[in-house]
Amino acid sequence: MKYLYKNTLSKVSNCISIPDLWDVLCDNISDDARKYLIGEAENHIDYSFPQIPATLFMDFKRTGNRVRFENVYFSKRRALNALVIGEICEDKGRFIDDIINGIYSICEESAWQLPAHNSYIRDTPQNLLPDTDRPIIELFACETGAQLATISNLLRKKLDSVSIEIRHRIESELKKRIITPYLNEHFWWMGREDEPMCNWTIWCTQNILLTAAQMNEEDIPLRAIIEKAAASVDYFLKDYGEDGCCDEGAMYYHHAGLCMYITTDLLNRMTDGTFKDVMHDRKIKNIAEYISNVHVHGRYYLNYADCAPILEPAGTREYLFGKMVGSPALMSYAALDFKNSLECLEDHYLKDEINLSYRLLTIMHEKEILDYADKNPDQIPAENVYYESAGVFVTRNGDITLSVKAGDNDDSHNHNDTGSIILYSKNKPALIDVGVESYTAKTFSDRRYEIWTMQSGYHNLPTIAGYDQLPGEAYHASNVKVSDDLTAIELDIKNAYPAECKLNSYKRYASLSESVVIKDTWGFEDSAENKDIILNFMTYEKPEITLFDNPSSTSSVANNISSNRSIPDNSESACREDGNHSYDGLFKIGDLCTFKFAGATKYEIESIPVTDERLQKTWKHELYRVRFYPASDTSEFILEY
Repeated sequence: MKYLYKNTLSKVSNCISIPDLWDVLCDNISDDARKYLIGEAENHIDYSFPQIPATLFMDFKRTGNRVRFENVYFSKRRALNALVIGEICEDKGRFIDDIINGIYSICEESAWQLPAHNSYIRDTPQNLLPDTDRPIIELFACETGAQLATISNLLRKKLDSVSIEIRHRIESELKKRIITPYLNEHFWWMGREDEPMCNWTIWCTQNILLTAAQMNEEDIPLRAIIEKAAASVDYFLKDYGEDGCCDEGAMYYHHAGLCMYITTDLLNRMTDGTFKDVMHDRKIKNIAEYISNVHVHGRYYLNYADCAPILEPAGTREYLFGKMVGSPALMSYAALDFKNSLECLEDHYLKDEINLSYRLLTIMHEKEILDYADKNPDQIPAENVYYESAGVFVTRNGDITLSVKAGDNDDSHNHNDTGSIILYSKNKPALIDVGVESYTAKTFSDRRYEIWTMQSGYHNLPTIAGYDQLPGEAYHASNVKVSDDLTAIELDIKNAYPAECKLNSYKRYASLSESVVIKDTWGFEDSAENKDIILNFMTYEKPEITLFDNPSSTSSVANNISSNRSIPDNSESACREDGNHSYDGLFKIGDLCTFKFAGATKYEIESIPVTDERLQKTWKHELYRVRFYPASDTSEFILEY
């Protein structure tokens, strides 16, 4: 294991807090930002900060529903952010009383952790109610600590002019709920040598540092906090390949890679510039640039694991991360996306963001980023890439983007999707990854793979002999070959399926050059009795299938490679079956593309209603699953357009 941050810390002679973290903020707020943000704050004058009753906290454990509690919990934090930013922009004291109400409402909560995270040991059942004598530090306890520390720092003079007890209360709660347990407990996300980490590690560490950096350094053991934080960063980094791929997907880059940026920046400031050389480490730069490499167009991203294909616009943190690591490509992508987000000011100014610091960074650097966008109006195009550490392959040609997921079924926030394909045509989703429904208790339990969006049968993958893929590191792709020009990939996904399939091999080839080609070839063991193959393809645009009248012979495709299902309720289906003959046909996906296919005797089209609130944010109408059934004596299936 490489100790990049721990070894850098050995050079530190002095640790300091950063009370001046936001001193240049007010001078950089644009007039347009002030107008919008004051208006947002005015909408929260006399806001009634809701209490959180014990029954609401218990609701998750009793029903598995996360949303009811979290809606109340997050809404009051967003309201407080709006009021604080409005006060910063207007500077008249008009919002101070409401801000004080918000501060005390949060300080008086029995716990800052979510009910879904209310346990002390990783992957163990949550406790029904919080232990107020032993606070749990998790994602949103850390977010809350950083929020209150930032408010105390930003408004210290105004709050003290009302009563010194306000900031004293904040400091008391921060010591009790954040600083003391951080130094005296070991929560799993802090990391140990070989224990696998995820976005929690760097996300929590970032907010611990945001909290500590804005407290009185004479009142807390700052060096001990920094030493523990640096160790956690190394534990986080050990699970990343040198290529920087985020195996949790594009959405979690915002809680992983971007938190890496703020964490490194804070460590550098709190140690008087000691971490400046870390900023130029190649692995850190690769982590930074990941997001621009999986960006498709507009708000669309390649979305493996628990990610949605539509994400919030890129902005300040991406730009500053690019600036830190010296990546004009990342700065270009972020600045132009940030400028485009002016079309929706709620998105541009991060109205729904609960991390106050992210919102402050946006208005503090807005002028710089927009100026950069104006001076660099042409986005630097993303290159084709293969992330070997997670098996993510991306190739592009004009407005077509093709991606294939190799790797295994043991990613963080895993879906059983080894070998799955995502295709964008005309910069719109053609073959899709559905994403994930609203999180519930079931999502992170041993029943996870009963959820349809997690199953390989609802990805662009085959069902083999009645079996879908299984989860775990043992279920993986093998013999992965990628062309030198990164336009084609071939892999064997036999090992992603249970042994009961009795496969000799199942090879998938996908390429994008003059045309898009997807070619599957397979072979069974002699003892296999069930040799049924169903090719599943997920679409958003309505598919249309046409079978040609004449049976086909095998199509030729150039090869330039170098060395237990849960069906959503109310789904509809239509099918056509033409005996045992293998037919050519057309597979049209809306007006995006029309594939020629070879080797099917039957097809089905299922209509899947989108009823989940989280999925509805991306998919505004029903989804479709197209299922092709090759002839029993066939050993290949080809799509090409």
